Amino acid sequence: MSFLIQTTSGITYHTSTVLEHGQTVHGFSTRLGGVSEGRFASLNFQKNGPEPDDWENVLENYRRFCAALGTDVRDVVRSKQVHKDTVRHVTAADRGKGLFAPRDYTADALVTDEPGLNLMVFSADCIILLLHDPVTRSIGAVHAGWRGTALDLPAKTVREMGRLFGARPEDIRAAIGAGIGPCCFETHDDVPDAMRAAFGPGAEAYIAPRGEKWTVDLKELNAWRLREAGVEHIDICPLCTACRTDLYWSHRVTGDKRGIQGALIGLRREEAQ
Repeated sequence: MSFLIQTTSGITYHTSTVLEHGQTVHGFSTRLGGVSEGRFASLNFQKNGPEPDDWENVLENYRRFCAALGTDVRDVVRSKQVHKDTVRHVTAADRGKGLFAPRDYTADALVTDEPGLNLMVFSADCIILLLHDPVTRSIGAVHAGWRGTALDLPAKTVREMGRLFGARPEDIRAAIGAGIGPCCFETHDDVPDAMRAAFGPGAEAYIAPRGEKWTVDLKELNAWRLREAGVEHIDICPLCTACRTDLYWSHRVTGDKRGIQGALIGLRREEAQ
């Protein structure tokens, strides 16, 4: 299992070999290959903010990213992230929400078993995950910052895929994208205390002191929680968004003066396979 970097029609993105299957299309974006300018240069997916990007540029970025992956921007369903643990069951009625129709929900995780829908979540340091069960033909996309991690959202999403679609954890493939690493995620007591309260002594393996502060390895902690939930096939991107601002947006480095990257997964329609 490994993450691969791809460039298609000028768009640079990652794919994971754990998700390579004829049933799905997927990709983890970088900040490279879009049309946004200035502080948003260039592949930015965020239209809101204190000083918003131009909406036409943002929409063109979505079009180019989807085209590079071989899918249709009109099939995108965007998360509406609030750092909580809601998992939304996405249906055809949600197609285009967040781009071409308003989102009438908040959700940091999306799941579906309907072909022709592209689930998309976003990050500027937080952990983003894509899930696929080739047996039940179901997928998930998860945004887990430290709060979502402490809420065990990725493992909860796996359980929801089981409840809704009959997916077995051992059949699910999980890819954890680039996010802030322990090299740069230095915190006060609140984050490690939240992990200890949620997960007990097992969390200590992913927490380390650094002077009067702490570092937390969110990617590996989420991988541990997925393994505890029964997931056996897990791929982890080793890159840190705060270290690699040439490739990624990082809230830790630039605050609100930035864009966001995204991760997309969709089930191909059977006739497209």
